[in-house]
Amino acid sequence: MKETGPLLVNAAELPAPAGHYSHAAIAGGMVYVSGLLPSTSEGKLLSAEPFEQQAGQVLRNLDAVLASAGTSREKLVQVRVYVADVEHWGAFNRLYADWIGAHRPARCVVPVPALHYGVALEVEAVALA
Repeated sequence: MKETGPLLVNAAELPAPAGHYSHAAIAGGMVYVSGLLPSTSEGKLLSAEPFEQQAGQVLRNLDAVLASAGTSREKLVQVRVYVADVEHWGAFNRLYADWIGAHRPARCVVPVPALHYGVALEVEAVALA
């Protein structure tokens, strides 16, 4: 049997990746979503905006990537959240709970000293294809 590589996906609603990666890769029945930053569809980073606005944008970006990969938040298996200030953990948890609803995928929230471009959070995820 001939092996094929993963299907690489870039969401049309988001700016093209700035580095050597895709928004998501589909392989083995799974969708692996790259780290998403709080950026608008025009590519504006929201690093100067309040945490809640940044978090909302990241979750909208995650929805866009999942939809482009033919899946949805209801099929998330794992979500990893990196926050530049552990004080934002509670705010993120509230926003995330409203966004995800009754679904409860595995999740971790990791405080880090800093994130690229000075943003407050980055989110990556794994979902069923």
